[in-house]
Amino acid sequence: MNIFDILRDYLLVQVDKYNLNMDMISIVSKSLSSKEAIGNTKRKDFPIIVGKEIMLEADFKGAKGQAFTSTPSTFEGSLKDILSLDLHDNPHDRSLFIASLNAVMKYLGKTDRTIHCKNNEPEVCAKKFPEFIKMEFGNPKVAIIGYQPAIIDNIKDFFETRVLDLNPEFVDTIQYNVKIEDGIRDYEDVISWADLVICTGSTLCNNSIINFLSLNKPVYYYGTTIAGASNILGLKRLCFCSK
Repeated sequence: MNIFDILRDYLLVQVDKYNLNMDMISIVSKSLSSKEAIGNTKRKDFPIIVGKEIMLEADFKGAKGQAFTSTPSTFEGSLKDILSLDLHDNPHDRSLFIASLNAVMKYLGKTDRTIHCKNNEPEVCAKKFPEFIKMEFGNPKVAIIGYQPAIIDNIKDFFETRVLDLNPEFVDTIQYNVKIEDGIRDYEDVISWADLVICTGSTLCNNSIINFLSLNKPVYYYGTTIAGASNILGLKRLCFCSK
């Protein structure tokens, strides 16, 4: 079964279980500016700041859920509308669904940490990654999936590190003394090399997450995008400073 069929079926069950009236529930999604999304950060090369990512935020009865995406969007409609979106072939619809799923699950108390950290918190969060890795795994070789500058900069100081990304503007460049490798071309080499994978939850939006779900090594997902799906799918998640 497709991963998005699993997520949609789960949400349908919750709608029935909690007697949610599908026609009366309004979800408003909007694209946040970089300042709204992550505030004033020390680093200025986060993808959302340089315009390579957009954050969608859904509001469901006051509970908020987010999703990082490359597809800008505004949407207002019912939960019924969200459940009827094209999740297989439409990245725009997938992003709306993911942000909305996170908001609904937050409302139901089935997930937490759905709002991205801001200002100096991304730095605080990133410093916790090497602490966690050393405590749990000792001295592993680490593959980081997705260009997240604070996490890369902190992990590479303590562990052998390789980074995969899909953005052609980053691929084959050196960032923080680490070469950014191609997420398709170099995937097999980097993954076979690594002992541990630290993967952005944004892979859920572009469906590249399927490349990391069945690896025979530990995979941890970071960020708010995967807040709801991680609980549904039983994925390990690191997100130290989100709300």
